[in-house]
Amino acid sequence: MILSIGKSLPPHCLLQTEAATFAKRQFGPHFKNIDRLLPVFQSAEIDKRYFAMPLEWYSSGPTFEEKNEKYVSLSVEYAKEAVLDCLNNPFYVNEMIDCRDIDAIFFVSTTGISTPSIEARIMNVLPFSPHTKRIPIWGLGCAGGAAGIARANDYCLAHPDQAVLVVNVELCSLTFQHGDFSKSNLIGTALFADGISAVLLTGESSSLLRRSTMPSIPDIVATRSTLMKDSEDVMGWEVSNEGLHVVFSKSIPAIVSSWLEPNVLEFLTIHEKTTQEIDYFIAHPGGTKVLTAYEEALGFDKSMTEVSRNVLKEYGNMSSVTVIYVLDQFLRNGCEHGNLGLMAALGPGFCSELLLLEWKKGA
Repeated sequence: MILSIGKSLPPHCLLQTEAATFAKRQFGPHFKNIDRLLPVFQSAEIDKRYFAMPLEWYSSGPTFEEKNEKYVSLSVEYAKEAVLDCLNNPFYVNEMIDCRDIDAIFFVSTTGISTPSIEARIMNVLPFSPHTKRIPIWGLGCAGGAAGIARANDYCLAHPDQAVLVVNVELCSLTFQHGDFSKSNLIGTALFADGISAVLLTGESSSLLRRSTMPSIPDIVATRSTLMKDSEDVMGWEVSNEGLHVVFSKSIPAIVSSWLEPNVLEFLTIHEKTTQEIDYFIAHPGGTKVLTAYEEALGFDKSMTEVSRNVLKEYGNMSSVTVIYVLDQFLRNGCEHGNLGLMAALGPGFCSELLLLEWKKGA
């Protein structure tokens, strides 16, 4: 059961028009046709994004070491805020939940490296039990939000009286490559952003369910993970001495149509459901073309992706965090008892994560 969601945003808000100006300054001398490429900032249908550092910091060409140091320190700071927001969010819970009530932390990220992993560092600044189980998950990219919830749900099925946190931190801006003048880096500059989330899940026998303020609570009925064989070049990172270089294939919308559609239909059929029975489509907004491909492939009206499009417009693509913001918005809009939701996200591998949700009686 999904009990609560918390969020945190970095302090530096950048309008998309400002990002386009930055890109022209950075990439202009290396592209003869830069003015023909800049419309990608407008077609992304993003108004603003949030970043961990001020714009001039990215212009200075920080080293991989400097960027990763920021990733470690800021991840702890921002994750702490999201966790506290999750455990004491009056929209979701009627009483603050103690960190000691959390039995496990799933930490999901792709945009930096840390050993010990970030959840251990969080446990040093918040009063979690030293016996809290730690499950770091790295490398799932945009699929990580849905995957983290799915794996946490597996834990709750095995331990129905326990509660777990899924903490997602993606500081995508810290992977910006100052000296990389590829089109992939330019597109990444137009699309990706920073964001942080925390989700509280419980088993069906957890005493914490009594603290819910929601009249209906989303229950995860089923999940499915799918890997496309030999597709490593579709999405991911290439690692160099300068850091993480984005791999972002233009074929992703076509893959949604040709590969994801039968995967989704088979998943729903196994559980005796159809796309017509889905009330809420909780889609990771990888980009406007991906959302349009979802609509066309699954026969969904554009209204089904409206929430995802609005999140993309207000925050950009925050990798694994974005689908959590979409879920949060659905819950705040109000979801009715008995309705069904389909959560979907794509990521490196190339892979998909699907979750079938049903809203059950709550407070």
